[in-house]
Amino acid sequence: MTTRRTLLGLAAGVTAAAMLAVSAPAALAQEVTLRLHQFLPAQANVPKLVLDVWADNVEEASEGRIKVERFPSMQLGGTPPELIDQAIDGIADVIWTVVGYTPGRFPSTEVFELPFMVSDARAASSAYWQMFEEHMKDGEFADVHILGTWVHGPGMIHANKEVTSPDDMQGLRIRGATRQVNALLEQLGATPVGMPVPAVSEALSKGVIDGTTIPWEVTAALKVSELVDNHTEFEGSHLYNVTFVLAMNKDRYESLPDDLKAVIDENSGHDFSVFAGGTQSDADGPSRQIAVDLGNNIVTVSEEEVAVWRERSQPIYDAWVAEMNEKGIDGQALIDQAIELMDAYDGGN
Repeated sequence: MTTRRTLLGLAAGVTAAAMLAVSAPAALAQEVTLRLHQFLPAQANVPKLVLDVWADNVEEASEGRIKVERFPSMQLGGTPPELIDQAIDGIADVIWTVVGYTPGRFPSTEVFELPFMVSDARAASSAYWQMFEEHMKDGEFADVHILGTWVHGPGMIHANKEVTSPDDMQGLRIRGATRQVNALLEQLGATPVGMPVPAVSEALSKGVIDGTTIPWEVTAALKVSELVDNHTEFEGSHLYNVTFVLAMNKDRYESLPDDLKAVIDENSGHDFSVFAGGTQSDADGPSRQIAVDLGNNIVTVSEEEVAVWRERSQPIYDAWVAEMNEKGIDGQALIDQAIELMDAYDGGN
């Protein structure tokens, strides 16, 4: 009897082991960890209000089968301009970055970075996604799987002196985020200083720069309102905008089972892009209030006065269209389409 029990036990053990051997690969295939890498501190608005929301929604929709590990402040190594290649090369599974950190590499996105081009972040983010699908998906971004495309709220000037007109920009050393922002600063008579946004606080505190161009919402994390006393905002059209992408390694996306691909797809695309741009823009208010509470000087350039700034920046458009034409891209057609799509946006798309 002992021998029979032993044999039965061995048989049961062999059967269980066989079942585990069959089921283990399937179970492992359903458990996915995605490493999300980006350059801002975890408590900054974009990680907190946009990226964490995306990651939490993906985890919940997958019923826990996808886990998103979040790495803020470049914790996986490298520098912000390297993020897009980290996604392409698989160093990170998902990244969020400023497209203009790699100047000239994704030229079509710059249509939304032209001065006074955008007046609403949601409308621009909607247009950006539509134009990405039509013009950029299989071209400039063919090597990476894009999950979202958006812009921030109104770009503005924060400086150690009052800026009310283009003439006040003369000689100021101002940080710019992208190639087009730097071109605008130079056109206005300032000296553009290119640097990723995490470097702004130290550069201001050490007097390396006289000011910076960023939207209100970023100022809180960088303590800009404590480092400079003057802020210049614009009525109507934004002085400038910066384009962003949330991007995923293409092979990583393709390796997912179809149902988990569907989870990623449902939490990406047009509606997510509009959410991200709108959320980032909505975060301007609380950060602006910090400057108000500190008693800082906030200059608001009226729509009538904006016309002077717009006229001064017109050469940026001319140069960009000419440059796009040299690349075989119809720059004016991109401008016209972006304007048409933004004007058509009604908030319900």
